[in-house]
Amino acid sequence: MFQPSSLSLFERHTMRYPILAALALLSPACMATNAPVTAVTLYPGSATVVRTAQVAAGATEVVIDGLPANFNVETVRVQAASGIRVADVVSRVNAGSEAVNPAGAQLQGSIERLKDQRAMLEAEAKSAAIVKGYLERYNGGAPEGAKAQGPDNGKALAGVIDTLGRGASEALIKIQKLAVQQRELDKKIEAMERDLAGLQSENKDVRSLVVRLSAAKAGTLTVSYQRDNAGWKPGYRASLDSAASRVDLERLATISQTTGEDWSNVKLTLSTSQPRLSPTGREPQPWLLGYRPPQAPESMRAYAPAPAPMMAMDRREKVQITANAVKRDDDEVAEMQGVFSTEFEVPGRVNLAADGRATSVVLSTLALPVTQHLRVTPRLEKFAIVMAEAARPEGVWPAGSMQLFRDGGYIGATQWNLQEGERALFSFGRDDLVKVSLDPVAGKTGSKGMFGGRATSVRADVFTLVNRHKTPVELLVFDSSPVSTAEEVKVEAVFDPKPFTDTWEQRRGVVAWKKTLAPGATAKFQVEYRIDYPKEGSVTGLR
Repeated sequence: MFQPSSLSLFERHTMRYPILAALALLSPACMATNAPVTAVTLYPGSATVVRTAQVAAGATEVVIDGLPANFNVETVRVQAASGIRVADVVSRVNAGSEAVNPAGAQLQGSIERLKDQRAMLEAEAKSAAIVKGYLERYNGGAPEGAKAQGPDNGKALAGVIDTLGRGASEALIKIQKLAVQQRELDKKIEAMERDLAGLQSENKDVRSLVVRLSAAKAGTLTVSYQRDNAGWKPGYRASLDSAASRVDLERLATISQTTGEDWSNVKLTLSTSQPRLSPTGREPQPWLLGYRPPQAPESMRAYAPAPAPMMAMDRREKVQITANAVKRDDDEVAEMQGVFSTEFEVPGRVNLAADGRATSVVLSTLALPVTQHLRVTPRLEKFAIVMAEAARPEGVWPAGSMQLFRDGGYIGATQWNLQEGERALFSFGRDDLVKVSLDPVAGKTGSKGMFGGRATSVRADVFTLVNRHKTPVELLVFDSSPVSTAEEVKVEAVFDPKPFTDTWEQRRGVVAWKKTLAPGATAKFQVEYRIDYPKEGSVTGLR
């Protein structure tokens, strides 16, 4: 097996043995093959491409032609079947070769044919323009100072008026029709050239790999390498059945590749692993504390050197995933939960052309039993939000766009990121049958007092919720209670009724009430915040 660590020999062998490699191609034990793509593993933003070649017994060398030149040869890995021993691999680039992508060549041919049609239309337009110019001159429309070419006597002129009119009309109509046809052809050519630009790689160079080996018997040789401009983007679809308290969660994948090479009849696997991200992680650094003494007078001040800047965070490259097409069977996608990632094997064989089209594939569907409640934050929103909570499903769930449905109706889309922990939370839009209002308590809100060197500000409100459903609803009501971060500022909070927590999900000052509200019933929650602070200076965050 050829290990990736040996790949630094590629360019060395290419430079040192170009003649020997060329002569080896002439030997009977040398095979030349294009080694078609047989399997692809897609990651979010990249792909592993696997090509397979058949090796005959007694072969000493295999030449794999037609590889794209713009992949990193350091990612190449060569594996051989039992009985085949790989010695080394030579990489070489053939400059000026034709494009690898057959779809690009076909599209280029279509563009050339359209350009030929446009050239013929231009020739017809020029011919019609010549006729038009002649008729204008014949009819006396010659430039100033030039003599018209029409007949001098009236009798002859009357004889050609009818023919002249018909000919001029036909020429003008023909010129107009040709202009329209040319305009339509220009649009088609422009669109095809845009598609072709998406298919073509940065250059048309192709790479060849010369694998020197010893084949005691026939077998297979696989070559794998990493490619950018390919991958899959996770997506989700969540459908709430409120009567059954169930969420049907579908995992989706938008497959894409614009590598410049078509993948035909390949085995496709999707993985949640992300090779493009740094595999090393960040290491902790010493936490150094310093002390700066009180500043001296301006004339005696000595400036301390500026502290060393903190280490910058790793820059992660943003990958723009483009579109492409895929064909697959209707069989179920096989899901495999690994220790560090989740993989999905798309059934059957897949055709994935690098033509810029996107296809969405359903990878799996889970039926999750959920508990439902209405989330209400009266100080921020005067409506309730339908929430569903379930146990966290197994596996890796990358963040992605989620389409939301409630009892068969489309609610909207959101960005879904499964938080760490044991629960999965889904939001299913507004509940317009729960009325929410917030009113200040008369005589309290906004009142201020000055006592000695301190001031007091009071904020008192009442939240009112009305259930217009014909069934009970579970409410989870939130408010943000002020939290002092300075000893000089004192906060006193009074609640009626008392919330069940004042640190919701470990968030300081986020208070929450739980309430089961019967059909047609009303619930009130009163809050009062008294803030005491020095009248000199200012208090940040005071509303």
